[in-house]
Order: sequence, then C-alpha cells, then structure tokens
Amino acid sequence: MRTYHCFWLLFWAGQPHQSFLTPLSKRTSGFPETEKVLVLSGNSRRDLHRSKRSWMWNQFFLLEEYTGTDYQYVGKLHSDQDKGDGSLKYILSGDGAGDLFIINENTGDIQATKRLDREEKPVYILRAQAINRRTGRPVEPESEFIIKIHDINDNEPMFTKDVYNASIPEMSDVGTFVVQVTATDADDPTYGNSAKVVYSILQGQPYFSVESETGIIKTALLNMDRENREQYQVVIQAKDMGGQMGGLSGTTTVNITLTDVNDNPPRFPQSTYQFRAPESMPLDSPVGRIKANDADVDENAEIEYSITEGDGYDMFGITTDKDTQEGIITVKKALDFENKSLYILKVEATNTHVDPRFLYLGPFKDSATVRIQVEDVDEPPVFSRPAYIMEVKEDIPINSVIGTVTAQDPDAAKNPVKYSVDRHTDMDRVFNINSGNGSIFTSKPLDRETLLWHNITVIAAEINNPKQSSRVPVFIKVLDVNDNAPEFAMFYETFVCENAKAEQLIQTLSAVDKDDSYSGHQFSFSLAPEAASSSNFTLQDNRDNTAGIFTRKTRYNRHEMSTYFLPVVISDNDYPIQSSTETVTIRVCACDHRGKMLSCNAEALIHPTGLSTGALIAILLCIIILLVTVVLFAALRRQRKKEPLIISKEDIRDNIVSYNDEGGGEEDTQAFDIGTLRNPEAIDDNKLRRDIVPETLFMPRRTATARDNTDVRDFINQRLKENDTDPTAPPYDSLATYAYEGNGSVAESLSSLESVTTDGDQDYDYLSDWGPRFKKLADMYGAMDSDKDS
Repeated sequence: MRTYHCFWLLFWAGQPHQSFLTPLSKRTSGFPETEKVLVLSGNSRRDLHRSKRSWMWNQFFLLEEYTGTDYQYVGKLHSDQDKGDGSLKYILSGDGAGDLFIINENTGDIQATKRLDREEKPVYILRAQAINRRTGRPVEPESEFIIKIHDINDNEPMFTKDVYNASIPEMSDVGTFVVQVTATDADDPTYGNSAKVVYSILQGQPYFSVESETGIIKTALLNMDRENREQYQVVIQAKDMGGQMGGLSGTTTVNITLTDVNDNPPRFPQSTYQFRAPESMPLDSPVGRIKANDADVDENAEIEYSITEGDGYDMFGITTDKDTQEGIITVKKALDFENKSLYILKVEATNTHVDPRFLYLGPFKDSATVRIQVEDVDEPPVFSRPAYIMEVKEDIPINSVIGTVTAQDPDAAKNPVKYSVDRHTDMDRVFNINSGNGSIFTSKPLDRETLLWHNITVIAAEINNPKQSSRVPVFIKVLDVNDNAPEFAMFYETFVCENAKAEQLIQTLSAVDKDDSYSGHQFSFSLAPEAASSSNFTLQDNRDNTAGIFTRKTRYNRHEMSTYFLPVVISDNDYPIQSSTETVTIRVCACDHRGKMLSCNAEALIHPTGLSTGALIAILLCIIILLVTVVLFAALRRQRKKEPLIISKEDIRDNIVSYNDEGGGEEDTQAFDIGTLRNPEAIDDNKLRRDIVPETLFMPRRTATARDNTDVRDFINQRLKENDTDPTAPPYDSLATYAYEGNGSVAESLSSLESVTTDGDQDYDYLSDWGPRFKKLADMYGAMDSDKDS
C-alpha cells in the first residue's frame, strides 16, 4: 500500500484585524476549475490532483497600515512530514522574504516586520519549502502562494488643481456650465467604497451648484449682474466612502469672474451743461467736454456723441475722446457776439456695440442739453471787403483820390477807426490815405509803362486801442493814356551803293509804341519838312506800320558825301496824337556789279596800307609797359644795399668779425688803433669805417672828449648815443667794444693790452714750468726776449 505525504499550508487566524484566512469561492475568475493542492509524494514527487475540494489555501489577505507594536502575524506553514522533532526546516523566498516577511524555520510561522501600504504594493508573491536539516534536501516540493494587502480607507480625495479659475458672462441663465473639477482617491476602487468620491459645495451658494458625481459647477441664480458683484469664490468638497459618515474629504477653491456684457445704457449725470466761449475763439478749438456714464467696460462702454438739434447745429461740432469716452464740443464756424450771444444744443450719447439680447432693458442712448454763452471781446476793425481793386489813369494829377476803403469796429462800442498805409508795401510812397475817411490818393506821378500794378496794404486800427488793427490788400491798376510817341523798333544804319539806280529800295522801317492800344497801333511815316524837298531819298508809307526808303537819283559819290542823315517823322492815331522824329543813317559805299558792298570808308582809298586804330593802341600799350619795367628795374638797383667788404662764414649780424689772417701784430695799426683803447681821448673820429664801403661821404664830426675822471658808465652811454646817431653806421645791429676802464682805479688797469705800451720787461720763463701745453707759447715769448737782447 502506497502512502501519500501531503504539504499543507495552514493559515491560522489570530487577531481579526491582523490577517484573514479566506476561502476562495468555487470556480472564481482567475483560478482553474480543478483545484491544485501542493502535495509532495514521498516516492514519485509528483503533483497529485484532487477533484472534490471546494476551497484552497494558497491566497491570503493582510490588512495595510498595521499600527501595533509587535510583528503582524500572517500565517503558518506546516508539512505532514513534520514529526515535531525539529528535523525539518521551513524556508521562505520571494517578494520581501527575509526583510518584509520572516518565517520561523522551526514552526513555520510567518510574520510581517513593517507597516504595509497597499498604495505602494498591493500584492506579494512568495514561495515556501520544507527541507531536511541533516541532508539539506527538500522533503516537499516548493509551493507558491500570494499575499494580498487588504485596503483600508487611508487616503483622502485629492483635486487635480489647488485653485481653479473660470469666467462666465453676466446675466447668464440658470444651469450655465462654469467649470468641472476632478478629484482622485488612491484607495482601492474595487474594494468597498474607499475610493468612491462624491462632490458637494461648501461655499458659493445660492449662486452656484455642483453635480455630486461629475464635479460640474453650474450657475444656480438668474441674472447675476457684474456691476453689482464681479468676483465669486466657490469652495468644493470631494468626499470618499460615497459621502457617508467617516469618509475622508478634500477641498478646492474655484474663483469665478463674471465678464461684462452690454446690459447698461449710457446715462448723463446731469440734464443740462453750460459753457462759455469768447467770440475770438479759433475754429476747431474745444469749448468744453461732457461725459455720459456707462457701467459697462471695454467696448461695451464705448460711446458715440452727436448733436441732434439746436440753433447751433451748424456752428458747433462734437467728437469722442477714445481714451476717456468724453464728448468734446468744438467750434465749426466763427462766433460773433454781436450777431448771436447764446446757442442751445441737444447732444445725444449712444453705445456703439449694442447686444440685441438686452434691448428689452431700454434704449441704449441718452441726451442732454448744452448751453453755450458767447462772450464779447475787443475785436479789431473789420473791412467791408476782403480785398479792394482800384483803377486809375496814369496821367492823374497828384493828390487826386482814386478810391476809398471802409472799416468799422464790430464791437458794441463802435470805437472810431484810423487808416494808414503799410509803408513796407509802398516803399516809394506813391500813395497816401486819409486817416479819417479811408480815401486813397496819389502823392507821386504814375507811369503805366514803368509799373502796371501797385499792391499796397491798408491798416485800420482803433483810435482808443491801436493794438486792435486789421489789414486789407488794395490792388491798384494803372490805366494807360497815350503819352508816349512811337519810335523806331531798332537803330537803323544802312548804305547805298554809288552805282545805285533811282527809285531803288534801300531800307524798310518799322516802329513800336510803349502805350497800349485797344484797337491796335496804327503808325504813319513821313520825311521831316526840312528834308522833304532837298533830300536825295524818298519815303513811302506802306500803311501797315512799315515804310520804305528809296533812292531819288541815279548815282552817289562817297568822296563828295559819304554819309546822309535822313529825318523821319512817326505819328500814331490815338488821342492825343503823339509823334517823334527819328534819324536814319545812310552811308555811301562802293559795291560790285551785283550790289554787294565792298567799302564804305573814303579814307581807305587814300591810305590803303595804314594801320588800324586798334593796332596803334596795342603798340602804344606795349611801349608804355616796357618803359615802366625799365624804370622799376633802375629804381630797385639804386635802392639795393651794398654788401660789406668782409663777410664771415656765418653771417649772424652781430659785428663779431672773424679774420682768417694773423695780421701784422701790434705794429699793424691800420686795422685797429689799440692805443685808443688805452686812451679814449686820443680817438680819431675822422677815420671812416673800413669794414664796408661808404655810400656817402659825410663831413667828419668831432665827438666831445671825455672829461677827466669820467665814469665808465657815462663814457659808454656817450659812445652809444654817438653810434645811434651815426649816419654811417651799418643798417644791422653792431657790437661796439670799449676797453676803457676809467681813471683813478686803485688796482690800476688789469688789461693785458696796456702791457704793450709799458717800457718794463717781463720774464716769461715761468711758461716753461706750466707743462707741454704752454711750450709753444714759452718758445714764442722766449724768442722775443732774445731778439730784444740782441
């Protein structure tokens, strides 16, 4: 008979809150139809299947968040081969074995060492085995089992946002969707109601409501007005356990803003406005501002102003200030206090963006009355016309009135006005004006041919207040009278050939007239009476403002008469008739057989080879230029200064003359008289300077001799004065050297020059003791002593 040894996993329920021994329902989802029991056969070690078991012990439940001080008891492993003699050893492996889960290897008791959190790990898979202590061989096959952490309600619902922000238009209907809030619960949704969340509103009623299952917030009150309240704060609670007592909860805040709609018409705060405007106010100047209040904001509060009626409808305008939504009343036409001093306007304010949904609230416009009082100001005189145009004939006498300007004070005072001409527009003072009545008259003769239009400006000023003045332009046109005689259109100088025939046309004449002619000029030509009978030429009037000059005889002789002067009388047909006498110059010339002029000068036949006048003038100018050049050259030669006879290498103009020759020594007295340096009284002033060639010989002058006991300063000053006044001195600076030391010196003269004239001998042998540098000097003076001894 074969004996079967089975390994049973026994789970003993200790405390009810710690662990559960739970049978699995028959044929539950996730398990096979036949139950698998871990039974280890002692011979074949094969798994045996039992077909009639209604529950199995390979799945366990353990409560999470155990708070006891001892280890949490899980269950017990036991083998039917365990005889209780300690020969078997139980081993546990898998998730958390040895750390989170421990087993008593002798008894098979399993315990949890730490608090378990289902939200961290809900299932642990472990393996159990029994082995022989002595041999270490398993006596049962390894069996796998599962420990499921049983959830408890330890997590409150959490919203996805701490704060929600939403907005809806004001005046929305009840049930309008606002926003949806969402909360999640980390507990097991498949076990009990720990994760079943229900929403409720804690703050925000009766304005808003929330759906308990979806978290959708809706409006609960009709016609919520933004102008009354704009911001709402709603607090929503999410509670698990289906909202039952003992469930955990979390809250969130929803900030709801009502957005504006155009549900308020503009309204003027007052029905009447009053403004004052001076009559001198420029066009487009603002008179005042009015504003209609609108409780709405942004584009819903935009207002358009208009003037709908009133007696100042065309005198004033109104525009909208887009920044302040004010209506600005401006002047469209010039105001006149004397004509009208009060204007009444009706101004209307209308919303530009009207919402049709709220038309039932009334018309979205309002009106007000505006009264504008025109104030009187001291205005300048006003001329009767903006400009004056006058005409005057150019032959009008001086001081004749040509027209009148009129201006008057528009104010109620009607101050008297005086007139004057702006002299900047009439620099020649051709016109003047009567300061009392404004009549303009001439003060100088007029000439249309010189100036056709005179544009002057007349000033009208109040006598009591000259600063109040106005100006008006006056355009004066000078009308023409026939005061200019016709004249030739050009200077006529023609010729006639010596071989000309009678009745031959030699020149056609035309004339011009400076005067105007409304019907066109008509000139007549004729010879002057004194030339009409005795002239060698005839004149024919062509009746088209031209005339022709014809020859009267057959031949002309230029030697007898080389030039003819023909006087021609030109007359016009205007009133009064003006005429002038012009002269035509006709030269007699030699011509060829074709009538081409060859020569018109009679002197050319007598002196054919003579020089022309231009050539003679050119020759004369050349001679004059040559003479001037020669004279200037000679003058420069005479004024040139002669160079000094002795020129140094570096001419520094300081009279320090360097000589390259040794000279004749002390015996040479031609260059410098050394004795005079010792005795100034022996100076010979008659000697001329030898360093330059004198240009002019002056009479020698004797300088005053130095007095006895003359001081050196006085001596030098005397000599400086003499040299400054010396006409023979060179034109450049000179250095005058004086060796005079004066008389009566206690130390006597220290100059070595005086030793030249002494009779005593001097021994120069000491020079040999001074070294090789003075050897040459010792030899020279030693030789001189030898010569004297010999």
